[in-house]
Amino acid sequence: MMVGQRADEATVEAIRHELGLNEPVVKQYLGYLNNLSPLSYHTYNQENVLFYLDREKYGTPGILFSLKGKWAVVLKAPYMGKSFQSRKSVSSIILGALPNSLVLAFVSILVGTILGILLGIFAAIWKDSLFDRLALFFSALGMSLPSFFAAIIIGWVFAYLLSDLTGLNLTGNLYEVDDLGGGIRLVLKNLILPSLTLAIRPLSVIMQLSRNSLLDVLSQDYIRTAWAKGLSFTRIIYKHALRNALNPVITAVSGWFASLMAGVIFVEYIFGWKGLGFVIVNALNNYDFPLVLGSVVFISVIFVIINILVDIAYAIIDPRVRK
Repeated sequence: MMVGQRADEATVEAIRHELGLNEPVVKQYLGYLNNLSPLSYHTYNQENVLFYLDREKYGTPGILFSLKGKWAVVLKAPYMGKSFQSRKSVSSIILGALPNSLVLAFVSILVGTILGILLGIFAAIWKDSLFDRLALFFSALGMSLPSFFAAIIIGWVFAYLLSDLTGLNLTGNLYEVDDLGGGIRLVLKNLILPSLTLAIRPLSVIMQLSRNSLLDVLSQDYIRTAWAKGLSFTRIIYKHALRNALNPVITAVSGWFASLMAGVIFVEYIFGWKGLGFVIVNALNNYDFPLVLGSVVFISVIFVIINILVDIAYAIIDPRVRK
């Protein structure tokens, strides 16, 4: 694919050798892990102690200690290889697309969290009312609706059928080139449809969690004591009940933020949002394996880091966890 179908066998073998594809699979795997790890071992020249490391790949490595005079353990930047298609480093491609995905995920989780908590509070206050039943119905619908299907429906309705009314486009990016020569301009309206699509599922989960958790807290003895003391309804809900009811919501929010980094793949591709998901789909279509592998590793690391931060935040909000 890289050299075309008319390439001779020598050229193909040269490319295979350059990419390490002529090595056994186990050796390729171990080599990938060695390149990926910040702490790895490589050969070096004993005379001038210069590593045989590509500075474009690894940056400037630091010598930690040598092994048997030929090998050395070094501290370097993680290297995820080069794209088969563009020949650019995978790290640079991921970092270039990451800001768009982060903006989309952050706006989506912000919209889903604010609306979900508010709707959950009202559903708990007006338990068994028509509003509560409708909220539960749409919550179940939102949780069962696949993001790619929701993206197609939302795009079709608001960017096609109602395009004259909404003024929204089916595809677009956060920054676009001005056709009149005005340079690059910020187009926030392109963020509306993909962010609403991604916000549906976290909104549904957060709304139901907020409702159920608040109802559970409102049945506690200390809430009954607050009612007996004659405290106002607003003070009981927002000062005493809501803070304790938000613990499971915080866990859900963090989990959804990490999941959105993976869930944006289909939504970004449908709406033409040039983020990490858009890059991954194109890489899959082009069999660009280093870019696919690097993206999966990167998203996994983000997922782990976010969950660690959530555990810390959970302990800060609820002192009982620390005990």
